[in-house]
Amino acid sequence: MRIKPWMIVAPLLFTPFSLARAADTLDTGDTAWVIVSTALVMMMTPAGLALLYGGMSRYKNLLNTIAMTIVAYCLGSVIWVLWGYSIAFGPDHGGIVGGLTHLFMNGIGVDSLQGSIPTYVFALFQMTFACITVALVLGSIVDRMKFSSWIVFAVLWITLIYCPIAHWVWGGGWMGSMGALDFAGGTVVHINAGVAGLVLALVLGKRIGYGKESMFPSSITLTALGAALLWFGWFGFNAGSQLAADGIAASAFMVTNTSAAIGALAWMFAEWTVSKKPTVLGMASGIVAGLVAITPAAGFVNMPASLVIGAGAGLLGYVGVTVLKRKLGYDDSLDAFGVHGVCGIWGALATGLFANPAVNEAGRGLFYGNPKQLWIQIISIVATAVFTAVGTIILIYITRLITGGLRVATESEIEGLDSALHGERGFEII
Repeated sequence: MRIKPWMIVAPLLFTPFSLARAADTLDTGDTAWVIVSTALVMMMTPAGLALLYGGMSRYKNLLNTIAMTIVAYCLGSVIWVLWGYSIAFGPDHGGIVGGLTHLFMNGIGVDSLQGSIPTYVFALFQMTFACITVALVLGSIVDRMKFSSWIVFAVLWITLIYCPIAHWVWGGGWMGSMGALDFAGGTVVHINAGVAGLVLALVLGKRIGYGKESMFPSSITLTALGAALLWFGWFGFNAGSQLAADGIAASAFMVTNTSAAIGALAWMFAEWTVSKKPTVLGMASGIVAGLVAITPAAGFVNMPASLVIGAGAGLLGYVGVTVLKRKLGYDDSLDAFGVHGVCGIWGALATGLFANPAVNEAGRGLFYGNPKQLWIQIISIVATAVFTAVGTIILIYITRLITGGLRVATESEIEGLDSALHGERGFEII
């Protein structure tokens, strides 16, 4: 039988429009992958980060650190669906902030789509980023901030610092329009959190006895487990940010693992060379440093670049938490700035150097013929740091007015916040 042209065209003409549209827009594979990625990133905060930070804090403040991490996730989850999502991803206003169209998730239903996935899935995925970003901040101020003040500060900071910056980069704001490359949160998450943590640490002041007495971590075992959970969850963080189950997601997955591994080795060998002992804490810190640095670059760089980025992060992170902190004299309790701030800056700059159009045509860095991209990255770094620093200072004073102060009483700090604030103990001391 001879096939006529009309025999091919006719079925297409009579295909129901709704079915054709669904096939073109909603992708169940993409949706399944982003749902899994959302669950992975969710695990990073109340499990991975809580254990990492809890183990690094002193034994008398372990539960307080975990409590601050968990409450940060809970606050972020509620704020996001009430107004945070709308501020970050609502209709653009002057490139600065999103509108309030989606307050209480208004206008979004089960059939709403964001690209090839349901809008609800996209919103929840982005929510997990807001939650972990504010939780990262507390690494700079554990052992000495009031729990009530942390709650007030976290609500203000997510609303007025995180959401606008997320809009700038990912929500249609000025930074994304300028061409800044931030695949999964170099500026939005890590520089943002690192700078805010540093400002908080400087305002709060040093812990009692800092620099005069030993402040040993309560459990390196918990810290190592937390780092492993973060590493696992980070695959959702980075590869999930493609919002599709495709080759770029696969590449992001691979370079994320490579950067974390080489970051751990670089930190370990640097520490081994200087102090003559490779520590588990150092390897855990190197893992996180490598993950932080590859985050903005994950969907734009190839595997050789990830080796350079991860190795650089391990070395810079080690310098940041040893030489830099000692020279400047600030008390960044768990090195939120030394790891997330320093390595986040390196990662954002490295994206401007190594972004490879063969990996993702949306990005072309200096080494691939586009020196302008590095300048754009520098602008994005400086703008984020300045906005976060100034905004955090303002929010600190607002928090003080509301709660009467940021720092716990001297007696509570000496006793330990687990007992003084929560009436609990993480360990039974015999």
